[in-house]
Amino acid sequence: MLHAALQNVEQAVRGRGIPNPVVLIDGRSGAGKSTLARLLIECWRGPVQLVALDSLYPGWDGLDAASQIVRDQILVPVRRGEAGVWRRWDWGRDAPAEEHRVRPDRPLVIEGSGALTAGSAALADVTVWMDGPESARRRRALSRDGDAYRPHWERWARQEERHVARDRPDGLAQILIEVP
Repeated sequence: MLHAALQNVEQAVRGRGIPNPVVLIDGRSGAGKSTLARLLIECWRGPVQLVALDSLYPGWDGLDAASQIVRDQILVPVRRGEAGVWRRWDWGRDAPAEEHRVRPDRPLVIEGSGALTAGSAALADVTVWMDGPESARRRRALSRDGDAYRPHWERWARQEERHVARDRPDGLAQILIEVP
C-alpha cells in the first residue's frame, strides 16, 4: 500500500521539476506519515532534510503551535531563500532543547499531524494527506509508542479532529492516501 503511495509522491516531486522541493505529509496518528517520509527520503538522490513534527510539538497540547512553527519558522524563511530555524522539544524535560537549521538549498520533507494548513500549503510544492480507520491507526500508534502514548491518545485525537475540521488538510492535499 505505502509503496504505491510512495510512487505517487515521487512522481509528483519529479513533476514539479524543481531542484529543492518542499513536501508536506500530514495525517492522523498511526496513518503512516513517518514511514512514507522515510521511504521517500531513502529513494531521493542526494541530501534531503526531514523535519518530523514529533520533534517539535511543544508538549501533548502542541499540535496547533507546531503548525505555526512549521509555517513561520521553517517554510516562510526557506521560501525567501533563508535558513529556517526550529527548536527540538525535549519530551523528558518538557522544555525546548537545541536549535536545528533547515537549509533553503536542499529538498525538504516535513511530516506530522498539523503540517498541512492553508498557510503551509501555499509554501509547499507537494502536499499529502494520509488517513485510515481509527482502530487500525490506534493499533499501529500504540504498538509503536506503547505506554508513553496510551494515556494521551484521546487528548491528541481531539487536537487532530480540530485540525481536520478547521484546516481541512484533505482538501489541501494534492495526494490523498487511505491506509487500511
